Amino acid sequence: MREVKKFLCVSCPVGCSLTVTMEDGAILSIEGNTCPLGEKYARNEIANPVRTFTSTVRVDGGSLPVCPVRSKTPLPLSKVFDVAREVAKLNVKPPIDAGQTLIENVCGTGADIITSRPLPKK
Repeated sequence: MREVKKFLCVSCPVGCSLTVTMEDGAILSIEGNTCPLGEKYARNEIANPVRTFTSTVRVDGGSLPVCPVRSKTPLPLSKVFDVAREVAKLNVKPPIDAGQTLIENVCGTGADIITSRPLPKK
C-alpha cells in the first residue's frame, strides 16, 4: 500500500517542505529538500522521530516563580506527553544552577531533564 507523508524540515533555516512516498513501510522517494540534511531528517522522522523537550518547573522561594528546563538529549516523540506529566509534578527550591539535573532517565527515555538557566534565592 502506497503512503505519502509530508514534513517541514527543521534541519536548517530554509524549512523545506518534504514529501516522503512509502510503500509497505519502505521509503520510495524523498522530494522537496534543497540540501542533504532534508533527506536525513525525513529518514529519521520516519524511522525514529525524536524531539528536544522544553518546559518550565515551579520554583519555591526563587527570584522567579518558574525555571526553564529541557531534555539534555532528544527523546522519543511518543514519550513527550509522559515526560510532560512527570515534569509538571516538579517543584524545586533555589539556588538552581544552569545544567542541573532534575530527573535522570525521565520515563525510561535515556534523557535527563536539566535546568536551562541559573536561578538564585529571593
